[in-house]
Amino acid sequence: MRRFKQVDVFTDKPFLGNPVAVVIDAEGLDAAAMQRIACWTNLSETTFLLPSTKADYKLRIFTPRTELPFAGHPTLGTAHAALESGFVARKGNLTQECAAGIFQLSVEEGKIFVLGPTPAISEIDSARVGRALGVPAKGLLRIDVGAVWLIGELADAAQLAAMTPDLGLIAEESVKYGMAGVTVFAPSGEGDGKSAIHVRSFAPAHGIPEDPVCGTGNIAIAAYLAHTGQGKRYGERYLARQGMQVGRDGQVFMRFDRDGIRIGGPSVTCIDGSLTSKQTR
Repeated sequence: MRRFKQVDVFTDKPFLGNPVAVVIDAEGLDAAAMQRIACWTNLSETTFLLPSTKADYKLRIFTPRTELPFAGHPTLGTAHAALESGFVARKGNLTQECAAGIFQLSVEEGKIFVLGPTPAISEIDSARVGRALGVPAKGLLRIDVGAVWLIGELADAAQLAAMTPDLGLIAEESVKYGMAGVTVFAPSGEGDGKSAIHVRSFAPAHGIPEDPVCGTGNIAIAAYLAHTGQGKRYGERYLARQGMQVGRDGQVFMRFDRDGIRIGGPSVTCIDGSLTSKQTR
């Protein structure tokens, strides 16, 4: 029997964010068992909490098909679960060990923030991905922030909402270039202190046709903005919305800080119980 939570991330209202399944007492599970559980939960990510000698806790992150070195919404949701369950003591600052290294987290007024990885940006032959999107996009840079995304910029939110991309072609190009998938964004047009941008993320190669609210995708957008000289376009702090096309409304809080890009938001627990299976003991 292992403690288990399903946490909705980037929302304070259940069922509007991006859920992550968190196995809290994961000691004794090997990678194959973790992958089976992640395939069974069938969420974009499932995480496994372990003790660490280097940080407050160790985290392993799995999509339905593979393990990831780092991911944004699983990091924030798991930190919420670790604090709520008492796996770690409640405090203002946390450290997380995962395959991508040690990450710094902070708890701020009901939100948890994480300092993202240093981005690695490169260009690829993106013509086929551009066709797969079905709408004109500029940028299309390959950005590695623990997960690798091709980032594209669209003209407006209406164009973004109307997209019907070719997921098969996106999956082929994602495998070819070692990417999680494609994340695209556009100015929201909302104004009046509301969200600055709208976002959509597609990761069919990982079994995720559309990610409801994507942490690393949003970190990669911020890296794209900084790289293309648009770091101040939406301000040093801005709000992104994502998931409206799949029945969600994630609220992603982004910051350009002196030491890098921070992403954060609220989380809420939707399922709190235990996980039991002969295969996981």
